[in-house]
Amino acid sequence: MSDEELMRAAIAVAQEALASGDVPVGAVIINKAGEIVATGHNERELHHDPTAHAEIVAIRRASEKNNQWRLEDHTLIVTLEPCAMCAGAIAQSRISTVIFGAWDEKAGAVGSVWDLLRDPRSLFKVEVRAGVLAAECAAILKDFIQGVRKKD
Repeated sequence: MSDEELMRAAIAVAQEALASGDVPVGAVIINKAGEIVATGHNERELHHDPTAHAEIVAIRRASEKNNQWRLEDHTLIVTLEPCAMCAGAIAQSRISTVIFGAWDEKAGAVGSVWDLLRDPRSLFKVEVRAGVLAAECAAILKDFIQGVRKKD
Protein backbone atom coordinates (compact mmCIF):
# COMPACT_ATOMS: atom_id res chain seq x y z
CA MET A 1 0.00 0.00 0.00
CA SER A 2 1.17 3.53 -0.70
CA ASP A 3 1.61 6.13 2.04
CA GLU A 4 -1.58 7.82 0.83
CA GLU A 5 -3.60 4.59 1.02
CA LEU A 6 -2.28 3.95 4.52
CA MET A 7 -3.16 7.49 5.58
CA ARG A 8 -6.69 7.04 4.25
CA ALA A 9 -6.99 4.02 6.55
CA ALA A 10 -5.82 6.17 9.47
CA ILE A 11 -8.33 8.88 8.50
CA ALA A 12 -11.13 6.31 8.60
CA VAL A 13 -10.01 5.26 12.10
CA ALA A 14 -9.90 8.92 13.18
CA GLN A 15 -13.59 9.28 12.35
CA GLU A 16 -14.37 6.64 15.01
CA ALA A 17 -13.20 9.05 17.73
CA LEU A 18 -16.12 11.37 17.03
CA ALA A 19 -18.62 8.99 18.64
CA SER A 20 -17.08 9.62 22.08
CA GLY A 21 -16.42 13.32 21.53
CA ASP A 22 -12.69 12.74 21.23
CA VAL A 23 -10.45 14.74 18.92
CA PRO A 24 -10.45 12.81 15.62
CA VAL A 25 -6.91 11.49 15.40
CA GLY A 26 -6.39 8.00 14.01
CA ALA A 27 -3.43 5.63 13.93
CA VAL A 28 -2.69 2.39 12.09
CA ILE A 29 0.27 0.08 12.65
CA ILE A 30 1.44 -2.25 9.90
CA ASN A 31 4.02 -5.01 10.02
CA LYS A 32 6.89 -5.69 7.63
CA ALA A 33 4.51 -7.56 5.28
CA GLY A 34 2.25 -4.50 5.06
CA GLU A 35 -0.57 -6.09 7.06
CA ILE A 36 -2.53 -3.95 9.50
CA VAL A 37 -1.66 -5.22 12.98
CA ALA A 38 -3.55 -2.65 15.05
CA THR A 39 -5.48 0.59 14.93
CA GLY A 40 -6.29 3.23 17.49
CA HIS A 41 -8.03 6.55 17.78
CA ASN A 42 -8.06 9.10 20.56
CA GLU A 43 -9.90 7.74 23.60
CA ARG A 44 -9.08 10.39 26.21
CA GLU A 45 -12.69 11.48 26.68
CA LEU A 46 -14.02 7.95 26.39
CA HIS A 47 -11.79 6.59 29.19
CA HIS A 48 -10.93 9.82 31.04
CA ASP A 49 -7.30 8.95 30.36
CA PRO A 50 -4.81 11.64 29.33
CA THR A 51 -2.49 8.99 27.86
CA ALA A 52 -5.13 7.51 25.51
CA HIS A 53 -3.80 9.18 22.37
CA ALA A 54 -4.33 7.35 19.09
CA GLU A 55 -0.67 6.33 18.86
CA ILE A 56 -0.55 4.93 22.40
CA VAL A 57 -3.80 3.00 21.90
CA ALA A 58 -2.49 1.49 18.65
CA ILE A 59 0.92 0.64 20.18
CA ARG A 60 -0.74 -1.12 23.12
CA ARG A 61 -2.95 -3.15 20.78
CA ALA A 62 -0.08 -4.06 18.44
CA SER A 63 2.11 -5.14 21.37
CA GLU A 64 -0.69 -7.25 22.78
CA LYS A 65 -1.40 -8.86 19.41
CA ASN A 66 2.30 -9.58 18.81
CA ASN A 67 2.73 -10.72 22.41
CA GLN A 68 5.81 -8.49 22.76
CA TRP A 69 6.56 -4.84 23.33
CA ARG A 70 9.19 -4.53 20.60
CA LEU A 71 7.66 -3.41 17.33
CA GLU A 72 10.76 -3.39 15.14
CA ASP A 73 9.98 -3.54 11.43
CA HIS A 74 6.58 -1.95 12.08
CA THR A 75 5.28 1.33 10.70
CA LEU A 76 2.92 3.69 12.50
CA ILE A 77 0.68 5.87 10.35
CA VAL A 78 -1.07 8.70 12.20
CA THR A 79 -3.20 11.63 11.04
CA LEU A 80 -1.50 14.21 13.32
CA GLU A 81 2.15 14.75 14.16
CA PRO A 82 2.88 12.89 17.41
CA CYS A 83 3.33 14.83 20.66
CA ALA A 84 6.31 14.33 23.01
CA MET A 85 4.55 11.58 24.97
CA CYS A 86 3.71 9.65 21.81
CA ALA A 87 7.14 10.22 20.27
CA GLY A 88 8.66 8.73 23.42
CA ALA A 89 6.35 5.71 23.22
CA ILE A 90 7.20 5.27 19.54
CA ALA A 91 10.92 5.26 20.32
CA GLN A 92 10.52 2.95 23.32
CA SER A 93 8.47 0.46 21.30
CA ARG A 94 11.20 0.44 18.62
CA ILE A 95 8.82 1.28 15.77
CA SER A 96 10.95 1.67 12.64
CA THR A 97 8.94 4.18 10.63
CA VAL A 98 6.39 6.90 11.32
CA ILE A 99 4.20 8.44 8.65
CA PHE A 100 2.05 11.37 9.70
CA GLY A 101 -0.38 13.75 8.06
CA ALA A 102 -1.05 17.15 9.62
CA TRP A 103 1.64 19.13 11.37
CA ASP A 104 1.02 20.15 15.00
CA GLU A 105 2.61 23.59 15.34
CA LYS A 106 1.71 23.79 19.05
CA ALA A 107 2.74 20.39 20.44
CA GLY A 108 4.36 18.42 17.62
CA ALA A 109 7.45 16.48 18.61
CA VAL A 110 8.46 15.05 15.23
CA GLY A 111 9.58 18.21 13.48
CA SER A 112 7.37 21.16 14.47
CA VAL A 113 8.18 22.17 18.04
CA TRP A 114 10.68 19.37 18.77
CA ASP A 115 12.12 16.51 16.76
CA LEU A 116 12.53 13.76 19.33
CA LEU A 117 12.60 10.86 16.89
CA ARG A 118 15.41 12.24 14.76
CA ASP A 119 17.44 13.92 17.50
CA PRO A 120 21.07 12.80 17.10
CA ARG A 121 21.18 12.02 20.85
CA SER A 122 18.27 9.59 20.59
CA LEU A 123 19.11 5.95 21.19
CA PHE A 124 16.58 4.67 18.65
CA LYS A 125 16.48 6.05 15.13
CA VAL A 126 13.10 6.24 13.43
CA GLU A 127 12.44 7.02 9.78
CA VAL A 128 9.86 9.81 9.46
CA ARG A 129 7.72 10.68 6.46
CA ALA A 130 5.70 13.82 7.11
CA GLY A 131 2.83 15.70 5.52
CA VAL A 132 1.06 12.77 3.84
CA LEU A 133 -2.45 14.00 2.95
CA ALA A 134 -1.73 16.87 5.35
CA ALA A 135 -4.56 19.09 4.09
CA GLU A 136 -7.17 16.33 4.51
CA CYS A 137 -5.93 15.43 7.96
CA ALA A 138 -5.87 19.07 9.05
CA ALA A 139 -9.39 19.66 7.69
CA ILE A 140 -10.83 16.89 9.88
CA LEU A 141 -9.29 18.50 12.96
CA LYS A 142 -10.35 22.00 11.93
CA ASP A 143 -13.95 20.89 11.37
CA PHE A 144 -14.01 19.22 14.78
CA ILE A 145 -12.61 22.27 16.57
CA GLN A 146 -15.00 24.62 14.81
CA GLY A 147 -17.90 22.34 15.81
CA VAL A 148 -16.80 22.41 19.45
CA ARG A 149 -16.51 26.19 19.41
CA LYS A 150 -20.03 26.54 18.00
CA LYS A 151 -21.38 24.55 20.96
CA ASP A 152 -19.70 26.88 23.49
